[in-house]
Amino acid sequence: MTNVPSPIRVGESWGEFVETVRKISGGKTGWPAEMGLARRWYEPHLARIHEDAMTRQADLVQLEQIAASYPSRTRFLTELMLDPPDATSDQADAPVLDEDYLILSTIHSAKGQEWKSVFILNVVDGCIPSDLGTGTTDEIEEERRVLYVAMTRAKDNLHLIVPQRFFTSGQSSVGDRHVYASLTRFIPTGLLPLFDRTTWPVAAPEDSSRADARQVRLDIGARMRGMWR
Repeated sequence: MTNVPSPIRVGESWGEFVETVRKISGGKTGWPAEMGLARRWYEPHLARIHEDAMTRQADLVQLEQIAASYPSRTRFLTELMLDPPDATSDQADAPVLDEDYLILSTIHSAKGQEWKSVFILNVVDGCIPSDLGTGTTDEIEEERRVLYVAMTRAKDNLHLIVPQRFFTSGQSSVGDRHVYASLTRFIPTGLLPLFDRTTWPVAAPEDSSRADARQVRLDIGARMRGMWR
């Protein structure tokens, strides 16, 4: 490889690169020392190529340490190809737009995972436990375990969302088009003091004049018929 022509604008570093590849391909250095050779050649170029050179240098050191746990270069590259990392590390800083995201998941898909903050929606009877999961004692206990799985996904903050009502369709036009929700049976009243209970939006004092106006009943049908007489 010593006769490999130098590409344009690479300068003296090309010779060092060729020599490093020659040592690695020769197999005399041995594994995992080959990773050290590659890292030492690459480190001087980090500041020229990347703004976060210090962070990437730390990544290379960590990669070399991980490589030492594999018996051979082939095994290491195979494992890295089959299970590549999602991203590289970085120094703590204010989050950017791409890092500000929300993960939506079913409870079953969340099993085995953890997040700093978890919001569980619709913690009411009919959802947890499901209407279809209350036929037998075993089904109810399975629903209880499902809620336990969801609650234990949170590392720092757990929020149980209990809607006041569910809006529906197909009911009588003269009645409210909603049904009231009931807190899940798996969190009995005796456990409520263990939770911080908040409401949203915050209820404001009701205006008495508006309340009186809502109590006035109007027969819209009679008024419409009177307009056409």
